[in-house]
Amino acid sequence: MEKSLKSIATDHGLYLGVALALLTILAYAINIELLTNMWYGIFILVLIIVFGILSVIKTKQQFNSYATFKEVFTAYFITVLIGLVISTLVSYLLFNIIDTDAAEVLKQKTIEKTVEMLQGFNAPAEGIAEAVNNIETQNQFSLLSIVKSLAGYLVFFSIIGLIVAAAMKKNKPETETE
Repeated sequence: MEKSLKSIATDHGLYLGVALALLTILAYAINIELLTNMWYGIFILVLIIVFGILSVIKTKQQFNSYATFKEVFTAYFITVLIGLVISTLVSYLLFNIIDTDAAEVLKQKTIEKTVEMLQGFNAPAEGIAEAVNNIETQNQFSLLSIVKSLAGYLVFFSIIGLIVAAAMKKNKPETETE
């Protein structure tokens, strides 16, 4: 039985969500500072894009190598959306319900990394102080902050998804209509 585009994308989204959740939980358990590490963040970004592309490839295989721009983008977007929602829910639960102290530790580590990075860029002391103040006054794990972050990530990955869709679409030739 053939699987639908939404079914394929949903499956890959669930796999992505589980992978992201496991990585978050492992980083939390091993060393919470990993969650502020630039290379960890880059790895997560690449992982999300790879899962989106794998979903597109599987969708194209299911449809005999043909998929329109809309189908490719839809497969990519559904995968990323489901994965990010699962990851966001796990982070929310972890830092707001299970271990609220870890959220404060993570905030302090974020401040340290930000100061370190801004000093490396020779930022003025006032700019560093302002950045630290912004981080201190925000609750990065509040429901509003998490929803804003999720929306921002969806916009970012949608732009990448549009590029992927443009590169991977393949329309059926007019002679091969069903």
